[in-house]
Amino acid sequence: MKSAEIREAFLRFFEEQGHTRVASSSLIPGNDPTLLFTNAGMNQFKDCFLGQEKRAYTRATSSQKCVRAGGKNSDLENVGYTARHHTFFEMLGNFSFGDYFKKDAITFAWTFLTGVLKLPEEKLWVTVYATDDEAYDIWTKEIGVPAERMIRIGDNKGAPYASDNFWTMGDTGPCGPCTEIFYDHGADIWGGPPGSPEEDGDRYIEIWNNVFMQFNRTADGVLHPLPAPSVDTGMGLERISAVMQHVHSNYEIDLFTNLLSASAAAIGCANESQSSLKVVSDHIRSCGFLIADGVLPSNEGRGYVLRRIIRRACRHGNKLGATGSFFYKIVAALVAEMGEAFPELKQQQSNIERVLKAEEEQFSKTLEHGLKILEQDLAELKGTVVPGDVVFKLYDTYGFPMDLTADIARERELTIDEAGFEREMEAQRVRARSASSFGLDYNTLVKVDVPTEFIGYKATVGAAKIVAIYKDGKSVDVLSEGEEAVVVLDQTPFYAESGGQIGDCGFLSSTSGRFEVRDTTKTGGAFLHHGVLVLGNLTVGAPVDTQVDADVRHATALNHSATHLLHAALRQVLGEHVQQKGSLVDSQRLRFDFSHFEAIKPEQIKALEDIVNAEIRKNTAVETEETDIETAKAKGAMALFGEKYGDNVRVLSMGGSFSVELCGGIHANRTGDIALLKIISEGGVASGVRRIEAVTGAAALAYLNAAEEQLKEAASLVKGSRDNLIDKLSAVLERNRALEKQLEQLQAKAASAAGDDLSASAVDVKDVKVLAARLDGQDGKALLALVDQLKNKLGRAVILLGGVHEDKVVLVAGVTKDLTGQLKAGDLMKQAAAAVGGKGGGRPDMAQGGGVDAGALDAALALTAPFVEAGI
Repeated sequence: MKSAEIREAFLRFFEEQGHTRVASSSLIPGNDPTLLFTNAGMNQFKDCFLGQEKRAYTRATSSQKCVRAGGKNSDLENVGYTARHHTFFEMLGNFSFGDYFKKDAITFAWTFLTGVLKLPEEKLWVTVYATDDEAYDIWTKEIGVPAERMIRIGDNKGAPYASDNFWTMGDTGPCGPCTEIFYDHGADIWGGPPGSPEEDGDRYIEIWNNVFMQFNRTADGVLHPLPAPSVDTGMGLERISAVMQHVHSNYEIDLFTNLLSASAAAIGCANESQSSLKVVSDHIRSCGFLIADGVLPSNEGRGYVLRRIIRRACRHGNKLGATGSFFYKIVAALVAEMGEAFPELKQQQSNIERVLKAEEEQFSKTLEHGLKILEQDLAELKGTVVPGDVVFKLYDTYGFPMDLTADIARERELTIDEAGFEREMEAQRVRARSASSFGLDYNTLVKVDVPTEFIGYKATVGAAKIVAIYKDGKSVDVLSEGEEAVVVLDQTPFYAESGGQIGDCGFLSSTSGRFEVRDTTKTGGAFLHHGVLVLGNLTVGAPVDTQVDADVRHATALNHSATHLLHAALRQVLGEHVQQKGSLVDSQRLRFDFSHFEAIKPEQIKALEDIVNAEIRKNTAVETEETDIETAKAKGAMALFGEKYGDNVRVLSMGGSFSVELCGGIHANRTGDIALLKIISEGGVASGVRRIEAVTGAAALAYLNAAEEQLKEAASLVKGSRDNLIDKLSAVLERNRALEKQLEQLQAKAASAAGDDLSASAVDVKDVKVLAARLDGQDGKALLALVDQLKNKLGRAVILLGGVHEDKVVLVAGVTKDLTGQLKAGDLMKQAAAAVGGKGGGRPDMAQGGGVDAGALDAALALTAPFVEAGI
């Protein structure tokens, strides 16, 4: 069976067992700060397992795209050198949220493997957690797996419940035993069954894992039975494809065959199962999918991981003989192979290619710079061993592989400190693990069983009942004056922060107290009103009147609607590759981050404003519709970056089909309510990410009025008016240019005169004319001209001129060309600049520098003669 057929057979089988087919979520986890990337099928259902979200179904099945290339779940270094490690893979899964449990989960797995895929029963081995007698009995007594193919696995990782067969979401929270199914490839393949000394061999391969979420582990380590046990199961598509296609390596399956050929063609090498070719073929998948989901190369977070993967692929391509950019050329093969199952690859193909090509070209420059740094380090090396920290610096900062550094060292009869390099690498891994250990205690999360009904789309006031009060994270019945707390209501007009829109503020009032709401957030279905009790007291169960600050809400809504119009305009002006990367919408302004590879030109800014304001003037109705997610996508509705959507979504349309997005936010009634949009800034915030800030309505008018006042003030300064301001400014600038030219001429004459005087003060040091002089008030340009003049006058000479200009020390050094074999201006400059608290450098015959310590200038100039004395 082909991989696509296995994927479809799995999903169809579980649909027939009452499961709802759920589309793969993005590789960017929605609203989950504990994950770098989506790395398991259960990620998108985490809130269901935590009891914070209820869906219309209790059984689900999916084929989830996953990446494991950063943090504690990284497989990056193993990729290409093992048969089954990947940075990107698909996880087939079936899930039960308090519905079926162990018996049904085990039966489903066995039925699919032996009944649908027709795998021989005698080839399947099963592991269970050592004390899970229930699962053991189901396997042996009901399924009929013989005891000799059943293995109990205990706490084999050195701590209670630290086991290959005990799953945890974190140090606390849902957890439970799991049972795994292994496929035996046969005695001709080396390896032993799980739990044996030879378990790392390739004979017995795990193909299915059933996780039974049976307990809640609290911070004290105690396991408490969950009221509604759940099931999370997974099967790697690549692994089961290898079994079904009778091969022993994932790289031999149909998903990789064409990618390997395309990689070899792009590189210009033979397809001979080289590890480096496997790396390239694996990495094009993770890079393509990450870019399609909105990740761009950068120096931090997800972007840094993507950059590492791209550069690793480029390095391995170079090892195989690639010249120039090649990696981006493989994208077309990836789209042909997986674009049918994942349409986002087709939609983003040109953008993926552009991003990869730009990153490859940048890496080529970085590699060149790294070589220069290495040459410098080797020139200063004492001994015959390149230190491990130098090797690591080149690897970590410039993307230099250790073996490349070793090759260059070997040419110079040097070796590298591999042990030192590994120590630095391990220290980095420890830092990475520490950074990715979020330490979230799931039991400290506010959990409210009763969802809040939101009435805020049509109202800013209402009546409600208090269903819970939380103070310092703990549930209380009474709140007293002056205390800060979180109040949960049965219904509310307060909008909870989401989609970039800030949460509402306002008041909750009762006959006994008044609570100031300073922010509103959401957990599961409950709205959390954060604030302080400013008067009296509040009790759980009491009725309250709710009142949102309507002015703040209205201004925020206008900015939110304008953000949608701006997003649509950006895609018109810049291209379909534009994707939202984040936003912040409040009552003062809007901020919109988006993917784009260069600064926006002034004429493009004007075009954006014109398009948005034209839509505003049309004054069309802002329309909303509630529908299921698939219908919404079919209508072309765009999902916003970093947001997590349920099965039923709210589609917001403006200007007919001009802007159609999924959004649960508060918006204007008509586009004309926005009145006006004015962009006030545009700039870069990360590699490939731009940011626009804009104002609307009254804030936009105030901005324009302020600009008008500045215009009037500028006109008065040049004794003009708004109508002739440009002409007046042009005249002033022309006058300035003429004066600057006169000043340069006068400075040149002064420098020439000074040169005549200075040349007489040069001293002889070993038949070299040495001149060191202080000339305050001269800029670097004037000193450069003077050094050139003095070199011509003095002949065989070394010169250092310095002075204080605009509160900074300026230095220029010169060496006549007949001396540059022995004395270099850049070396003299490094010493002199360091003496004045600065730095500098340049060519062997001319160098510039400066510093901040004017008091040390004379001492710096005095270094010139000793420098010549030591070098001749």
